[in-house]
This record gives sequence, C-alpha cells and structure tokens, in this order.
Amino acid sequence: MREIVTQLLTAFLGSLGFAILFHLRPRLLPWAALGGFLCWGCYLACCGYLEGVFFPCLLASAFAELYAEVLARLLRAPSTLFYVPAVIPLVPGGSLFHAMSAAVRNDWAAASAYGTTTGLSALGIAIGMSLI
Repeated sequence: MREIVTQLLTAFLGSLGFAILFHLRPRLLPWAALGGFLCWGCYLACCGYLEGVFFPCLLASAFAELYAEVLARLLRAPSTLFYVPAVIPLVPGGSLFHAMSAAVRNDWAAASAYGTTTGLSALGIAIGMSLI
C-alpha cells in the first residue's frame, strides 16, 4: 500500500512539474497535477486486472483524455493543457532507457524485450488518446 501511495504522489508531483515547465496559469496547476494522479491511479487499477502494458496504457490514456476534455469545458481552457501533464506518468522512459542500454551492451534479447514494452506502451497511449 505504501508503494502505491508513493507512486501516486510522485505522479502528482511529476505532472505538476511538467505543468509548471509548460507555463500553465497558476489556477490550472492543481487540476493538471490531479490529472497525472488520476491517470496513474487508473493505470495501476488496470494493471491489477489486465496483463501486459498495452491495455492499461490504453485505458489510462483514454481516461486522461476524457478528464482533459471535461476540464477544458469546465475551466474554459484548451484540453491539451490538461492532457499532456496528465499523461506524463505513462510515458515509457524507463523501458526506453533499458532498451537503449541493452542495445549498447549488445544484449539484443533484452533490448528487444524492453523495446517491445516501450512500443506497446507508446501505442497504447496514442490509441487511447485517439479514442476520445
């Protein structure tokens, strides 16, 4: 349970950091950070029921897009301001790093496995965003 709380808190802070980096107006910052928190929570919930990374990323990305669209109408701001920070926790940076590291070490089996995970995550995010 402590690990889940830590992950959710860091998703909130990571999304907040990117929202600040993108110069969001101060009144929109908490909403953008909450999107990252909720998106990662959706991903963790989906991982409990679904195997792999594709479908959890797809569903979490679709949730983030739906969240962004609703907030865009309520707060009268573009949905992109909420979607991009919300989806930041889903970005497969770790698996991409491990894929490149394995490729540099000529460990092609590990590079292929991590590369596949990275590609499936990215594809899930893109399809989830496109569905909504």
